[in-house]
Amino acid sequence: MAGSLLKDRELLQRFEFDREYRKKYGVICGIDEAGRGPLAGAVYAAAVILPEDIFIDGLNDSKKLSEKKREALFDEITENAVSYCIATASAAEIDELNILQAAMLAMKRAFDGLAEKPDYAIVDGNKVPQLGIPAESVVKGDFVSASIAAASILAKVSRDRYMKELDTKYPEYEFAKHKGYGTALHYEKLRQFGFCPEHRRSFFKKHPI
Repeated sequence: MAGSLLKDRELLQRFEFDREYRKKYGVICGIDEAGRGPLAGAVYAAAVILPEDIFIDGLNDSKKLSEKKREALFDEITENAVSYCIATASAAEIDELNILQAAMLAMKRAFDGLAEKPDYAIVDGNKVPQLGIPAESVVKGDFVSASIAAASILAKVSRDRYMKELDTKYPEYEFAKHKGYGTALHYEKLRQFGFCPEHRRSFFKKHPI
């Protein structure tokens, strides 16, 4: 019971966090990315503007939710958002730019794709891409802000779906199981089959297979 009450209080605090930012800055959007760590695939990002009066039960950092819950929340967010956009930076762009800059690029693309432009952006983490509007980073933002949590879910679900698509294109790597992360299975497949075009070659310079 105590754990449930704590979760309810944390959920309410996420929406209260956003309300306070709207009072200060006007229309806000949350921005987050998914897929910095994997050895393969694009990095995904999402930007989300939620309505002022919305309440979405269970909204949380995507990493703390089951796949089934993320999928359900994805639909609720996309159906109710004032505006949202999901964007990527490819494995080739990650190798060219480095993963940090590629993640910043994906977040900027997501922001630029919004049909409605906000007055202020809040971005998960400790760095902010160049957006052309006032913005700030929020450490653990996907836990403290409803808008950033929503962005984290859109990015995570979209990337997982994409990795499942890659699984059908490159079935020998079993991407649907490990989503491109450096698991024992993934390294086993890499040693067996080598790289495919979706592998981030720059990630292996210091740790060759």
